[in-house]
Amino acid sequence: MTKAITNKQRPGSGTSRIQTQNRQRIITAALEVFSTYGYRGSTVAQIADSASMSKANLLYYFPTKKEIYLSVLEETLSEWLQPLTQINPEGDPADEIWAYVKAKLALSKSNPKASRLFANEVLQGAPMIGNFLRTELRELVSAKCIVIQQWIDQGKLTTVSPMHLIFFIWAATQHYADFSAQTQCLTDDTENLFDDAEHTLKTLIFNGLVPQ
Repeated sequence: MTKAITNKQRPGSGTSRIQTQNRQRIITAALEVFSTYGYRGSTVAQIADSASMSKANLLYYFPTKKEIYLSVLEETLSEWLQPLTQINPEGDPADEIWAYVKAKLALSKSNPKASRLFANEVLQGAPMIGNFLRTELRELVSAKCIVIQQWIDQGKLTTVSPMHLIFFIWAATQHYADFSAQTQCLTDDTENLFDDAEHTLKTLIFNGLVPQ
């Protein structure tokens, strides 16, 4: 899905299980470091320390910091965009959109660092993934906008801008990851934060999008 980012081949049959595990170990550690310090503020040495391996060993798998960063972004985008690809044109419109919203909210809860990493990249002007945003992401979002518009034309959804509906979903779900420090400070019942968010968003989605 994200070939426009790296154009690198995935590890194939010649990659051992240990090598695959070590690559994933580095990517996991790098996500922690990059999401905390950003690309410019992070070093290969920090990532190696976080992965509990030597810098030389890390560089065997990823020769440069940029390659590590792109691999982390690639994995992040693959995970975050998967729910969007699963919107089914043949399904019930409200149920399909709600399933997407619910999946995005779940990702904000389970992997907030990935969301913050992507947000930081975009805030910097998307220097590493600009081409991906202009090609693969644009094509995917445009295709789903066509589906949503067809539902609207069929009278199954309230008339809204499909593109801005997707923007709304991103803003309403990723907020809980990107601004977690703020939501934690402002919310007394942090234990039920995501349950309350899910209930609120479901109410807004069904009441706002389903024709009465």
